[in-house]
Amino acid sequence: MLIEDYDLEVFTPPCDPGAERFAAMARLMTDISPVLPYLNATLRGAIYHQAANTLTWKKGGHNLAFHPYEIATSNVEDRTAALKEVEGLIDLVNRTWARREELTPDFAMRQRPTPMAVFKLLPGANCKQCGQPTCWSFALKLTAAQVQPADCPPLREPVYAGRLAELAALVVPGMPAIG
Repeated sequence: MLIEDYDLEVFTPPCDPGAERFAAMARLMTDISPVLPYLNATLRGAIYHQAANTLTWKKGGHNLAFHPYEIATSNVEDRTAALKEVEGLIDLVNRTWARREELTPDFAMRQRPTPMAVFKLLPGANCKQCGQPTCWSFALKLTAAQVQPADCPPLREPVYAGRLAELAALVVPGMPAIG
């Protein structure tokens, strides 16, 4: 087990006092730098920066960050969920570290697609069939992995098959809950 000891803090971010959202941070007693390339290999859509020794990941609208001695999450709906998420991330790090012999570390640095790149591949009809008011709103949610390309009914039509395939390759699928 890589992480055995840590201090956990849940707080309202100082940039948004009184907000209904929370952040949580685990301050680690162990350097988790060696596991970051393995997480990069297993977390689709993670952004690994080897020189900075950091890995960031978005899951369900939450921003997650892994640093050598710290794991953090933000934009969580309540204190209990924030605690549970960080504890799930610690478990994820430990499970990944335990499996490192069967994984190939990935040192590549990727970037998330921009909302505009995603928007340009959408039909652009603002039909609202996806539940969003505009295709731009849908593109923002797609970029944040809050919806899937197939959630746009017009994209499932044969005429848009090429765009759907491009979007599927470009965006990160929504990730399952941790914990």
